[in-house]
Amino acid sequence: MKKRDFLAAALGSTTLAAAPASAATRGTTGPGLLTVTGAIGRGNRGPLDQALDQMMAKQQLTFERAHVFDFAALLALPAVTLKPTLEYDAKRHTLRGPLLTEVVRATGAKLDQVKQLVLRAVDGYTVTLGPAQARQYRFIVATHLDGRPMALGGLGPLWAVYAPEAYPEMMAKSLPERYAQCPWGLYHIEVQTG
Repeated sequence: MKKRDFLAAALGSTTLAAAPASAATRGTTGPGLLTVTGAIGRGNRGPLDQALDQMMAKQQLTFERAHVFDFAALLALPAVTLKPTLEYDAKRHTLRGPLLTEVVRATGAKLDQVKQLVLRAVDGYTVTLGPAQARQYRFIVATHLDGRPMALGGLGPLWAVYAPEAYPEMMAKSLPERYAQCPWGLYHIEVQTG
């Protein structure tokens, strides 16, 4: 079996064995895919572990608490479906996942106090969005592309994305420019206030 197919099957499976709860995954049953830090509620994990949180440490993140989402936790949030034309093949595709603002709200963050959201991808690409922008453009944390879970190594397993066709000011931009604020391989969101 190819690695990509294996990851997609594993992420989409509802029969995965429950992993033992640890400081990093308390309240989740699968591997953590999205870590939200900053101005959140109590969180479901403790501080950054310099030894075990290697990617976050290498990207110079620090935090005292975080909220970690596994695939099931993201699927439990109400999903939105978008049908944008993607920059990579200039074809219309179907993307599905919860609204970005609902993911942030699920951490206990108070959106009316949030100044900005810093979105980080596994390759280090970083985007900053204001919560008003995230709401206005109806950004989602896409979990599915054309009805299938997105694999690591492709655009997933998570992609912060919106449908530019719904906004004339975005359609005036080139196809790649429309997606400059859309990090694929999303794994971390920092919620900033003040």
